[in-house]
Amino acid sequence: MSTGFYWDERTMWHGGGNYAFTVPLGGLVQPLAAGGLPESPETKRRLKNLMDVTGLTQDLSVTTAPEATMAQILAVHDADYINTFKALSDDNGGEVGHHAPFAKGGFELAALSAGLTTGAVADVLNGTHTNAYALSRPPGHHCRADGPMGFCLLANIAIAIEAAKVAQPDLRIAVLDWDVHHGNGTESIFYDRADVLTVSLHQEGNYPLDTGTLADRGAGAGQGFNLNLPLPAGAGHTTYLHAIDRVAIPAIEAYDPDLIIVACGFDAGAVDPLARMLATAETFREMTQKIKTLAERVCDGKLVLSHEGGYSEIYVPFCGHATLEALSGSKITARDPMAHALNARQPGPRFDAFLRGEIDHMAKELGL
Repeated sequence: MSTGFYWDERTMWHGGGNYAFTVPLGGLVQPLAAGGLPESPETKRRLKNLMDVTGLTQDLSVTTAPEATMAQILAVHDADYINTFKALSDDNGGEVGHHAPFAKGGFELAALSAGLTTGAVADVLNGTHTNAYALSRPPGHHCRADGPMGFCLLANIAIAIEAAKVAQPDLRIAVLDWDVHHGNGTESIFYDRADVLTVSLHQEGNYPLDTGTLADRGAGAGQGFNLNLPLPAGAGHTTYLHAIDRVAIPAIEAYDPDLIIVACGFDAGAVDPLARMLATAETFREMTQKIKTLAERVCDGKLVLSHEGGYSEIYVPFCGHATLEALSGSKITARDPMAHALNARQPGPRFDAFLRGEIDHMAKELGL
């Protein structure tokens, strides 16, 4: 088995330019670090650095990929949005949507990010790699066809799917999103289609505030092919594993896809500043192992993880390292320095039973 690892230092150079500030500066408001963009390159760069230091990188097939082409991008996104994005990018940067600023040259960096996921999907489907991880940045799961949102400028996973379908139109693909925020962009793009199953596990009412409810099941031909599992704040290790076992695995197995793609955010981690969940590095390791085993059972191991959110510069690298250990089967580990403290913060028996009960209830509502 070989695991592809798709990354490019140039994507770490994406920034919000002069448009990144989400609060007004001046007066008593001290200027923000990293140009004011919470989606910092350091979370991803420090993951790659940790892999290099431990030696895990040597157990992976490290590569890059070309930018997504304009044709591939326009297969997903509205031309008006892309033309506006490209023009601002060529000028001095700007912001088109909600909380998704970019600097000069941001279009090309977003196209490269989408290209990493597109390359990973193509190479897993053609047998170059058994599975793959794309360290894509900027992320993509909030981006809709008609505009960006939440740090996401292009819909990386959707672009990769449509590119793959050019060669194999009958592909059935399951997308599992375990980023702590609802994958509203991916959902909206495939909401009325049956050839892509979308499953999102996310913190209820976090971001966006008005999407990701249990009742959102798809429309038209896509009815029943979109599943949301809005988890209460405070969900931890056992809750996430129960959600995978009780909802994600049965839904994906019943769908019988040719490929599984995971929108892999690490912001459900217990110390993430933009969420209130209690997942640990071990949580991500075990979720990855479960989905990897599922992929081996239903689609010859064809599995791609595309990096999404995660905003703790300290903890994301350990969550990502554990994920890649499981994905690749490497014996090289990075001890989680926060494991003892975070294990002590996990939900107690009564709250854990409540959380598992909520998942069981939602599973029944979803027909699982």
